[in-house]
Amino acid sequence: MVRYAARRLISLIPALLGVSIIVFLFLRLIPGDPAVAMLGEHAAEENVERIREQFGLNRPFFFDPQALKEGDIGGFFDSQYIRYLGRLVRFDLGESIHRRIPITATLKERFPATVELATVAMLLAVIFGLPAGVISAARRNTALDYGTMIGALIGVSMPIYWLGLMLIMLFSVTLGWLPVGGRLDPAIHLETRTNFYIIDSILAGNSQALVDVLKHMVLPAVALATIPLAIIARMTRSSLLDVLGREYVRAAKAKGVPHRTVIAKHALRNALLPVVTIIGLSLGGLLGGAVLTETIFGLSGVGRAVYEAITARDYPIIQAFTVVIAVGYVLVNMIVDVSYTYLDPRVRLE
Repeated sequence: MVRYAARRLISLIPALLGVSIIVFLFLRLIPGDPAVAMLGEHAAEENVERIREQFGLNRPFFFDPQALKEGDIGGFFDSQYIRYLGRLVRFDLGESIHRRIPITATLKERFPATVELATVAMLLAVIFGLPAGVISAARRNTALDYGTMIGALIGVSMPIYWLGLMLIMLFSVTLGWLPVGGRLDPAIHLETRTNFYIIDSILAGNSQALVDVLKHMVLPAVALATIPLAIIARMTRSSLLDVLGREYVRAAKAKGVPHRTVIAKHALRNALLPVVTIIGLSLGGLLGGAVLTETIFGLSGVGRAVYEAITARDYPIIQAFTVVIAVGYVLVNMIVDVSYTYLDPRVRLE
């Protein structure tokens, strides 16, 4: 298992290299100049050139053929991408063009909010999606089965931005039960150590802050959990129906084992492998796909930071956060692969 994990970590290098090239290239295809976006359209040309020089925006994208013609090998590699890659190898994410602060500081500030939101959303998706799929498979071709699958289909089809606005309209504006957005009421003081507000509230023993954080978390987590919940329910039903048709399950039923016991002890565990795969893929997707949710609910997370960076043409933040999300995605899937050996002893990691 250790060797397998080491190989997966090594394979992360070409994956990250490919991600960095794609993101770097597509960012340069977006219309607009970061220097002009930061200084304004009516800024003096010399000030714009100074910003371009400061952040290396006036250098070639990948390589400088003119430098090679002149025999300057070092100048050939002195490009925006090579400089960016050199910083990345040194774990230096660079500096924000717009905010003029190290990206590492922004990452420490924003990443915990996204991880917290994605974790709560995934817990909701698993807690409600898994039982829904099991019940639907156990009551196949009944009204309960049809109702569950119709609900799952609606959940997959429902746009997050529309659902988020409707949740705010109903539970915040109309009923006044839950806050509109944010992570914590400004009137409540919370000493932050990790920037994970739930953990910080527990460490500080601040029950008032914990309750308020959870209230702020309900609506965005529900909106973000809708699609993975529906997918988990559908995958659980499909996988469990496949297992229930196998010979050892039919043999258990022939011996008189109760239907509930057959599902709980014989079928469900063997049906979990594809479900766990979907959970891992969904969690990785939530880490990188919370842009709309964080923007609608005013959460200062990675998704909103990327949205703001795209608007401001802040290339370094977009590049750095994309690489961090890619690393998280690969690590989550590696953990999912390792979990297979615990769910099914027949699986061996080669």
